[in-house]
Amino acid sequence: MRIEGKTILLTGASSGIGAALAEVLAEYDCTIILLARRYEKLQEIKEKLQTKKASVFIYACDVSSKEQVAAAADKIEKDCGQIEIAILNSGVGHRVDPEEFTSKYAESTFGANTFGIIYWVEQLLPGFIKRKSGMIVGVTSMADNRGYSGSGFYSASKAASTIFLEGLAVELDAFNIKVITVRPGFVKTPMTDKNEFKMPFLMQPEKAAGIILEGIIREKRYIQFPWQTVLLTNLVGLMPARLYEYLARKQYRNLRKQNEN
Repeated sequence: MRIEGKTILLTGASSGIGAALAEVLAEYDCTIILLARRYEKLQEIKEKLQTKKASVFIYACDVSSKEQVAAAADKIEKDCGQIEIAILNSGVGHRVDPEEFTSKYAESTFGANTFGIIYWVEQLLPGFIKRKSGMIVGVTSMADNRGYSGSGFYSASKAASTIFLEGLAVELDAFNIKVITVRPGFVKTPMTDKNEFKMPFLMQPEKAAGIILEGIIREKRYIQFPWQTVLLTNLVGLMPARLYEYLARKQYRNLRKQNEN
C-alpha cells in the first residue's frame, strides 16, 4: 500500500509512539491529522514538521469522550475530507495497588485504550463501508495476554481492544476494509518512564514507529515487536494458570518489598 496521497488520522500524537509516527509519516506527500488532548504539544509537533512533505492538521480531542470524538470527526471531514487510514494509538496506564484501588483508573484506562478505538470505529465505518475501502490500525499491547500484577486495568483494556479488533477484521473483510493490530513490547515513552520494574528489550519510539509504518505499508494483519518480547509473552501465555499465578505472586511480593525499602 502507498502512503502518498492518503489522508491519515493519528490519535495519541502528542508524545511517545504517536509523536514518532507523526515524524515518519510527515516524510511522505500525504495529509496527516494529529489528535491528542494536549493541543499545545500538537502545535509544537506541527511546527517541527513544517519543513516536511506532509500537510499537517491538528485537533484537540479526548478519545474517551464519545461527544468529542463525534465533534472532531465532523470537523475533520469538513476540513480535510475523507479519512482513509486511521491509526488509533491513544493510550494511558495506571499502576494500581490494592491499597489504592479505585474505579476511576479503570474508567480512564478503558476510556482511552478501548473506547478510544470503539468511538472512532463508530465514526469511520459508515464511510469506509460505503466506499468499500479503508484501513483501521489499532495499537494495543503485548500486555494483553495475562493479568499482570499492578496493571490489571491496563492489561484488561488492551486485551479487550485486541479481541475487538480480531472480530472486526473478520467482519470487515467482505467490505475490503483492512484491520491491523499493533502489539508493541516495551517502548520508551512518558508512560513507561513511570514503571518501577525492569523492562526487557526496551525500544526507542523512533524505531517502533519505523516498524509500525513498514507493517502498515505491507498491510500486515499483526505488527508485533520486538521478536524477543513476542517469544517471551507467548511462553507466558502458554503457562498453566497455577504456575503463572505462583510466579506472578512471587515477583509482585518482591517488587513491593523493594518499594518499601
